[in-house]
Amino acid sequence: MSNWRKDHLGASSSEPLKVIIIGNGPSGICLSYLLSGYTPYVKPDSVHPHPLLHRKLTEVPGVSILDQDLSYLSEGLEGRCESPVALLFDALLRPDTDFGGNMESVLMWKHQKERAIPHVVLGRNLPGGAWHSIEGSMVTLSQGQWMGLPDLQVKDWMRRKRRGLRNSRATAGDIAHYYRDYVTKKGLGHNFVSGAVVTAVEWGTSEPSGSEVQSPRPLFQVSGFLTSKDQSQRPFSLCAHNVVLATGTSDSPTQLGIPGETLPFVYHELSALEAARRAGTVTPTSDPVLIIGAGLSAADAVLYARHYNIPVIHAFRRTVDDPGLVFNQLPKMLYPEYHKVHQMMREQSILSPSPYEGYRSLPEHQPLLFKEDHQAVFRDPKGLQKVFGISLVLVLIGSHPDLSFLPGAGADLAMDPNQPLSAKRNPIDVEPFTYQSTQQEGLYAVGPLAGDNFVRFVQGGALAVASSLLRKEARKPP
Repeated sequence: MSNWRKDHLGASSSEPLKVIIIGNGPSGICLSYLLSGYTPYVKPDSVHPHPLLHRKLTEVPGVSILDQDLSYLSEGLEGRCESPVALLFDALLRPDTDFGGNMESVLMWKHQKERAIPHVVLGRNLPGGAWHSIEGSMVTLSQGQWMGLPDLQVKDWMRRKRRGLRNSRATAGDIAHYYRDYVTKKGLGHNFVSGAVVTAVEWGTSEPSGSEVQSPRPLFQVSGFLTSKDQSQRPFSLCAHNVVLATGTSDSPTQLGIPGETLPFVYHELSALEAARRAGTVTPTSDPVLIIGAGLSAADAVLYARHYNIPVIHAFRRTVDDPGLVFNQLPKMLYPEYHKVHQMMREQSILSPSPYEGYRSLPEHQPLLFKEDHQAVFRDPKGLQKVFGISLVLVLIGSHPDLSFLPGAGADLAMDPNQPLSAKRNPIDVEPFTYQSTQQEGLYAVGPLAGDNFVRFVQGGALAVASSLLRKEARKPP
């Protein structure tokens, strides 16, 4: 971070910024790239395998994708995402990936500095966001090529680092490093502020100055504190005409809401298991680690514990054959380790002899309470109580976004304001081709907050926001 940026954050500026992006994960990085003047054009001689899209792309040669009608271009596209713009950008970056192909992108990128829109990206961590909090050896769910950002393919970056993809997938540590490297290589670093915690976002309107003949513009005040390397904190307050929410959903782990959940041996993140292993709190001879959950985070915890021969009790409320389990939705060839966990869940019950030494599963068990003497009490499928001695508890049952810095914690922005905000079930309601909030002009949401839950698809939201902001700039009077 440049000294100019540090000074700029340290004081309140009288002149509002154009854009503040809250969150420095893949969504925020991609948007910063697009707002820095990097502009996508269709390669003159490219042929897109989708005939209708190819015809549309040839209608206005030489016009940037950002300046075209995204609604028109995305019409008729289908894929693994509900967002039409996400499908469009993905089709341009990875034309035939869903058919197993590896065709090059039909886009070329030009750095046109005159198109850049000044902005700042605020993040708690280093660029890459929550990817820096994931255990580095964990393998990504998505294929490595789908984790990449525009104009720097993961496979090319890995090759230069003399790294290799495992089963077409990369480790979380590699991806976190890739995102940091991307910001550096693309010259975006001066826009990023790490260690910035936003505590409040408020909005109103600003009146036009002087003789300007235009309607009032939205004005946002973003406040928080900046944490230095020595852990000291100092407040900041910035104003901007546009704010983009890109914080993801990993801020607040979901709680069980049972007695004893706040005891010091009960955790809600996988990193606690790593720390306990390093500290010697859990070992192959200690009482089992209790892992609660049946998603990929819980499976990652099981795999980590098994790798170090740490005994595990694995509890989950569903049946092992529940079609809603994520394991039943993943191809076995691509995700052998997750299917191994699913096999262990299915073949092993704590009530029968264990074919997997050091692992026991508790399907359809409901946790009731944790006791100070390291005991966990469950209700089994027959309604009987079971008690187990454990060394450590990991509650890995999902997470939800922490938007406590917004008025009403952002509840009024959701598609259903009467239900909790959820990336999968109740995201922020945005316009599909701008990603601007339907409730507040100038407020945007991208990534999981807008319902796009994979890196591959969050980039479409960034494209929509950048296109919208560029159009706003073009409409401003001279």
